[in-house]
Amino acid sequence: MSDIELRHLVTMAAVTDEGSFGRAAARLGYTQSTVSQQIAALEKAVGGAVFDRPGGPKPVRITPLGAVVLAEGRDLLARAEAMADTIDRFKAGDGRVDIGTFQSVSNMILPLLVRRLRAEHPGCDIRLSEEETDQPRVGELDLMFFDGRVDGDVEHRKLLDDPYLLVARRGTFPAGPVRRERLDGAPMVAYPEVCDQPRIERALALGGVRPRIVFRTAGNDAVLSMVRAGLGSALLPRLAVHGGDVRSDESLRIHELRPSLPVREVFLLWQAGRTQSPLAARAIEIAVDVAAEIAGRPDS
Repeated sequence: MSDIELRHLVTMAAVTDEGSFGRAAARLGYTQSTVSQQIAALEKAVGGAVFDRPGGPKPVRITPLGAVVLAEGRDLLARAEAMADTIDRFKAGDGRVDIGTFQSVSNMILPLLVRRLRAEHPGCDIRLSEEETDQPRVGELDLMFFDGRVDGDVEHRKLLDDPYLLVARRGTFPAGPVRRERLDGAPMVAYPEVCDQPRIERALALGGVRPRIVFRTAGNDAVLSMVRAGLGSALLPRLAVHGGDVRSDESLRIHELRPSLPVREVFLLWQAGRTQSPLAARAIEIAVDVAAEIAGRPDS
C-alpha cells in the first residue's frame, strides 16, 4: 500500500468521472498509455482490479475494490489540496504567530503592529500573552517583547531606548527638569521590585537618593491613579507615560530628571536558531518601524 501515489488517485478519479481512459487522458494532459500505466500501478499496489474494462465504446466500470479505493482516495486528495492551500497561505504570510508582551508595549506598540499585520494578512491568527517577569520564556513563543538584555540561547533586536520621566501632581515641583536630589525622602509610587525597577532604585541609591516608597503596583493605570490621588510622584518609562495619555491630564505634570536615569531598553526576542515563519518575520519588520515612529514622538 505504500506504493500508492497521489497521481495514481488523481488518474483514477479522472477515469471514473470521464468513463474512459481516453477522455481521462485528455482531461489530465496525459497520453492514454500513461493513464493505463498509472491505473496498472495502482491495481498492483492494492492487489486487485479497480476497473472493469468491457472494451469498445462502453464506459469502464469501477469494481467493488475500486469503489473503496476511490472513496478513500478522494478524501486523501481533498486533504492534500487543503494542505497545499494552507502551505500557500502560510508562505504568503497567513498562519499563526504567538507574541509575548508587557503592558506599556501592549498599549503603545502592539495596537499599531497588530493593525498593520492584519491589514496585510486578514486571515492571520495573532495570539498575545502578557507577563511581567525577570525570566522570559522565549522558547514557548514565536516572538517576545522584553525590557532588558537576555543571556542564553536567544536572538534579539533592539527596538528603542525608553527613558524614564518623573510624573507628579501639578504644583509638586516647579515647571521644567527636576534634580534627582529633590526625590530623596519624597513620597513615591513605584512598580514591584521585578524587571527594570530594581535597576532604577539602585541607580538612585548610588547617587544618595532614596525616595520613600509609599505604594507599589504593577499596573501603569494604577500607578497614575495613585499619583493623581496625591500619594506621591512616580518614575515611569516614556512608553507608559504616553500610553497613559498623561499629557492631556491637567492634574499631572511630566518632568525630566537631572541627571537622567539610565534608559530602559526594549527588545524583541526569539529563540536562537529558529526558522521564522513569514508572518513572524513580517511582525519583526513592522515592530521595528512602529518603534521608530514612537521614539520620534515629542514628550510634550
